[in-house]
Amino acid sequence: GLRKEKYRWLNKNDFQNENYTQIQPQSPYYFFIKRDTEKIKRYLKWKKINEIFPVNSVGIVTSRDHFAISFNKNDLINRVLQFGNLSLPNELVSQAFDLKEKPNWKLKKSRQEISKISNTEDYIQRILYRPFDQRFIFYHHALVERMRNEVMRHMLEENIGLTIGRQGQVVGLNHSWNLAFVTENPIDFNLFYRGGELLFPLYIYPVQSEDRPKRGSTIMMVFEERAPYGKKPNISPEIFDKLEIAFGKRPSPEEILYYIYGVLYSNIYRETYVEFLKIDFPRVPFTANYDFFQKMAALGQKLADLHLLKSPALDPPLAKYQGTGPNDRIEKIIYKENEQRIYINPEKYFEGVAPEVWNYHIGGYQVLQKYLKDRKGRTMEEAPRYCRIVTALSKTIELQEKIDQLYPELEKKLISF
Repeated sequence: GLRKEKYRWLNKNDFQNENYTQIQPQSPYYFFIKRDTEKIKRYLKWKKINEIFPVNSVGIVTSRDHFAISFNKNDLINRVLQFGNLSLPNELVSQAFDLKEKPNWKLKKSRQEISKISNTEDYIQRILYRPFDQRFIFYHHALVERMRNEVMRHMLEENIGLTIGRQGQVVGLNHSWNLAFVTENPIDFNLFYRGGELLFPLYIYPVQSEDRPKRGSTIMMVFEERAPYGKKPNISPEIFDKLEIAFGKRPSPEEILYYIYGVLYSNIYRETYVEFLKIDFPRVPFTANYDFFQKMAALGQKLADLHLLKSPALDPPLAKYQGTGPNDRIEKIIYKENEQRIYINPEKYFEGVAPEVWNYHIGGYQVLQKYLKDRKGRTMEEAPRYCRIVTALSKTIELQEKIDQLYPELEKKLISF
């Protein structure tokens, strides 16, 4: 708040003992609010997400997104080909693409490396840039400052991963923690609003047979007795062992990931442990009841399929792209609640968008607004995809209600670690 408002409040209020509550801040966080200490002790016994998935990393940093990342694959290829054409002067390339040198990046050296590449397309990969916003990246060290290849290479194979934020934030009217999403591709460092989210691949693959980040270029080998050829779960063996003892059977890696994803989308969980989620990685309560585990994993899988835009529940989409005239340019984004429409210009709009869907946040971003805002000035070429995103968010809200019906029972009997 403003200083003058605080002074005004102080001038109008007396300091009296009955206005205060005595607290005893507890280790390790020492919150300056009254807390249920038993709840704190219980929560701190649960496994952190980075203890469950030991191999993880923050997202990719290019330091030149406007050049190395693109909405369109062909545009990116043409851009890189011009960059690697050494017949063009460095000054012209620098000016044309607004590329500035840094102490750790020199234009001339980078162009020389790119010019030696025989097939530019080998280095074009998909990247999850923002929630639901998939783009293309030229994934090569000559253009990308921090590739995070030790983790991202696993996402160049068949895989799925969780993206989790470490520091929560107050977002929207409900002050909800919302730093969880899912991906099948590498991610950008600023996937979430404050950046720095971690990617947790479900599987890790052996060292690549070529010094080239290309799908399918791995050496096939056995990691451990229960692991399939060519990959192993990126899940702590302790998690598998504890769950196997509790359930009498060993759950699959996918079931564990989907279970966790379901838990992290519980509004009850988010609200109950919001103070912890603001300052550290989330901790996961594992139920000892196999039926509840299966039910939560099933809901988590439905959520993941929605967020990957793979769910059959997305067809037909709830939203429609409507309007008359030839203008599909995203000019001014206006949401009209009484009409449940999102206007991208005076002529074109998306209809069938409920207020709670328009206001839905993931990763600190108001998803539907952010998607259009990043494309302002461009032609609306992805109307069908946007309609599916609207549908995915609407179905997400429905699934969260089902998750909250299950969650209280889940916490009644937990596995101890």
